[in-house]
Amino acid sequence: MIQAAPLVLIVSGPSGSGKSTLVQKILELPGTMLSISCTTRAPRRTENAGKWYNFVTEAEFQQMIGRGEFLEYAQVFGKNWYGTPKKWLDEARAEGKDLVLEIDVKGALQVKEKLSEAVAIFVVPPSRADVEQRIRARGQDSEDEIRRRLERSRQEMLKYPSYDFAVINDDLDRAGREVQAIALASRCRMARQEDRICEIVKTFGG
Repeated sequence: MIQAAPLVLIVSGPSGSGKSTLVQKILELPGTMLSISCTTRAPRRTENAGKWYNFVTEAEFQQMIGRGEFLEYAQVFGKNWYGTPKKWLDEARAEGKDLVLEIDVKGALQVKEKLSEAVAIFVVPPSRADVEQRIRARGQDSEDEIRRRLERSRQEMLKYPSYDFAVINDDLDRAGREVQAIALASRCRMARQEDRICEIVKTFGG
């Protein structure tokens, strides 16, 4: 029986919207895997290389750009680079799994241009005040950095119409169920199932 191509799920939203937690909810579903981004920024105290990010030097990142290794990439705040290596898409195809990308809004739009069939989910925080509270609770950013993040969040919020789905993260249990439901429903879209259905129809003499 013909196997459907892996589904690509993009999850993005403003800093502090809780998207990482919702990505974990999607990864609880069987047959999913995470795309690990590359970044030139230094790891935070709670981060380990290879879990959410692979940390590389700027020279290494530029070499990867030159070799065409990224599905999408961007420079944030004019300093640190972030990118999604194409290799994760290849691995998902090889393993027959669906690929989950946690990337920013700019990266999400780049991926949608290249992979129009990808499903983009926008995580909406309850309010600006909630975002600011979450950013400050991390205790990792200066006042200037916090201001930049909040302004970037404002700009990103305006991009929500570009997404296929929106999940308002004001109740984690409900939001978790919603992102899982989106993933499961997206697997059943007719465009992804048609080849398999045609093979089944043939068994009926169709």
